[in-house]
Amino acid sequence: MKMADGTRILRRNRPGTKAKDFSRWAEEPFEEMDSTLAVQQYIQQQIRREPGNIELILTPPDAQDEGVWKYEHLRQFCMELNGLAVRLQRECQPDSCTQMTATEQWIFLCAAHKTPKECPAIDYTRHTLDGAACLLNSNKVSIKESSVAKLGSVCRRVYRIFSHAYFHHRSIFDDFENETFLCRRFTSFVTKYNLMSKDNLIVPILEGEGGGVSGESEA
Repeated sequence: MKMADGTRILRRNRPGTKAKDFSRWAEEPFEEMDSTLAVQQYIQQQIRREPGNIELILTPPDAQDEGVWKYEHLRQFCMELNGLAVRLQRECQPDSCTQMTATEQWIFLCAAHKTPKECPAIDYTRHTLDGAACLLNSNKVSIKESSVAKLGSVCRRVYRIFSHAYFHHRSIFDDFENETFLCRRFTSFVTKYNLMSKDNLIVPILEGEGGGVSGESEA
């Protein structure tokens, strides 16, 4: 990016940059972002500015296409959830968490297989994030109403990572949530765009949320 005074801002994390210093460059107005990833860049800029300000992060720029906005947020959620997945590996082992569960009443089947079946929780987490990344980054997927309508299925599967962490690895969930506000943001996002039923939002992260029905699901 070239500033009015002729100086240039290099928006790149140089090799050796410490994690705490990532992306420490000046903010840029959305209308001046000329990258093909401008929407993603804008979302990440809002997150860096104030990660706990959910309303700010979920408010699109003027005239922003809603389908693109939803897609880019879901891509961002999946990228950030990899951080939770890495932390879960410390104690979410295949021999201790043999199923993908939330409360004792919820068992989730993994859709990454030819026929949905049970997976250890950490494998379900990896499979779900890998599958979502492949789908959301595929050049075969066009952002049209028929594709956007399928985002709810992705959201339901991704949300189960939050619910497992909350009910079975609470200290890891709390530490991660206190830093990122990610589950709160995700819950607000799917609620705002009606991408999930409130009955499925079983992590009581927002006032009045939680208390879904029990059962087994592969959806």
